[in-house]
Amino acid sequence: MTDASEPTAVRPSGALAAGRPALPVARTSAATDVALVATFAAFIAVCAILPAIPVAGLAVPITLQTFGVMLTGIVLGARRGALAVLLYVVVGLAGLPVFSGGAGGLAVVAKPSFGYIVGFVLAAALVGFLVSRFAARLRPARRYWAIVACATVTSLVAIHPLGIAVMGWRLDMSPGEAIAAGATFLPGDVVKNLFAALVATALFRAFPDLLRSRR
Repeated sequence: MTDASEPTAVRPSGALAAGRPALPVARTSAATDVALVATFAAFIAVCAILPAIPVAGLAVPITLQTFGVMLTGIVLGARRGALAVLLYVVVGLAGLPVFSGGAGGLAVVAKPSFGYIVGFVLAAALVGFLVSRFAARLRPARRYWAIVACATVTSLVAIHPLGIAVMGWRLDMSPGEAIAAGATFLPGDVVKNLFAALVATALFRAFPDLLRSRR
């Protein structure tokens, strides 16, 4: 029989048992968020400064800037995706040549294309929300097309209306002329959305935590 007065040994578990201090969950989560936001902001910058890709049958060559924005929102979710794109925009306005064509600085605000840049922040938030709401819980086979649909709706709602409006205002175009000019980018956006959904689906399959931790 064991003596009731004998002290009972308490065995440490987890990180303490291995001699490692346990890190607060909130701290590690915040560090992960910061790392992902910074990484995807840099990824968008790389996509933006790469040369445009001519595609047979498309009137306008494809640039990868919108692809980077969409992939960021899809993978990171609404809040972190918008923060990553906002960081990218702020860095560009601060003077680093991270916008399309190597542009940077406050002079970009006066360009006809600035509406599209503002729309990128809204797009990352919207596509992140839509994917979380309508695509994240689907099976991978169905998730791909749901992501494509979310990205397409986002392009039509968040990017092009603001981009076309600012372009028409800056270039003194009629509404019809501005819409016709903006419509030339739509076929390329469809291609980029298909590709972004493909890459995102592969990332979610390889790193399931990305899908579970989206926010």
